[in-house]
Amino acid sequence: MLQLSQSMRIFVCKQFVDFRKGIDGMAAVCRNQLEADPLSGALFVFRNRSHSALRILMYDGQGFWLCTKRLSKGKFCWWPDDHIDARQLQILLWNGNPELARLGKDWKKICT
Repeated sequence: MLQLSQSMRIFVCKQFVDFRKGIDGMAAVCRNQLEADPLSGALFVFRNRSHSALRILMYDGQGFWLCTKRLSKGKFCWWPDDHIDARQLQILLWNGNPELARLGKDWKKICT
């Protein structure tokens, strides 16, 4: 389980990423597309072409974690521009829209 805190830096890749890439390929995307150091301890969030899965890459000081969440139905409806906070990531992981959640609207609806 990933422990998220408000002090974490979270970067989001705007374009989709080929999920056939492993840890080294995702780290290269961090360096080349996001212009960030994958060894910094920040979380890096990626999505696939069909918007049905996302991946999080993180370095914990000893090695990399590569976590995948694939939806059984629907697609991720909302995608941020570049940076998000821990609360927004938590809502995104549950396929929600943080902008609607802030307004108190139903954010668990599945997009089809």
